[in-house]
Amino acid sequence: MKLVLFDCDGTLVDSLAIIQETMRRTFIAFGHAEPDANAVRGTVGLTLDVAIAGLLGRGGVDAESRDMMGYYRSLFSEVRADPALAERLYDGIAPMLEHLFLQDDILVGAVTGKSRRGLDHMLSTHGFARNFIATRTADDCPSKPNPAMVLECCAETGLDPSDAVVIGDTVFDMEMARSAGAPAIGVSWGYGAPNDLLRAGAGVIAETPGDILQHVLSGAS
Repeated sequence: MKLVLFDCDGTLVDSLAIIQETMRRTFIAFGHAEPDANAVRGTVGLTLDVAIAGLLGRGGVDAESRDMMGYYRSLFSEVRADPALAERLYDGIAPMLEHLFLQDDILVGAVTGKSRRGLDHMLSTHGFARNFIATRTADDCPSKPNPAMVLECCAETGLDPSDAVVIGDTVFDMEMARSAGAPAIGVSWGYGAPNDLLRAGAGVIAETPGDILQHVLSGAS
């Protein structure tokens, strides 16, 4: 049995536009200059409080970072309602997942910096809620690259981390997998550079969702 753990933002869905716009509105509301778009891109995958603290140049999460996180979350549904900013599955993700769901020896889960509400919304919107067996979010565990998300999903399913594989687009995903003792597959279409993913611990880089199937089913991760 194998547990396949997907990151969400930048791996399953393209959510960069909505993240950048919500962060922009949050910083303005708190009297800060708009954060650089590329800097925001570089925080995707972290929990919101950690990401905001980093964008503010703080040494760690403080009261304002937590307040800004709450405001960001309060805005997210409003911003998401703009069709131009909607999260969309990357091409090829849906059929790839459907193929994995059909495998008797594979369990599918999610390890994401999204909130629980955000993950549940994404999974239900695309009809995947019942197929993701184990999920951990920013509301459940410390921020990546802490290995807790992977370790807790493995414990829930009764599998060793060596029998799991983490699939993601950022160095935080790769470092999380490495810290947990799980192999990792990087994807080329997200928010991280493939060479950075390889240096951070990716065993291979998937150029397409079809490559994920090949690597997972062959065990080449």
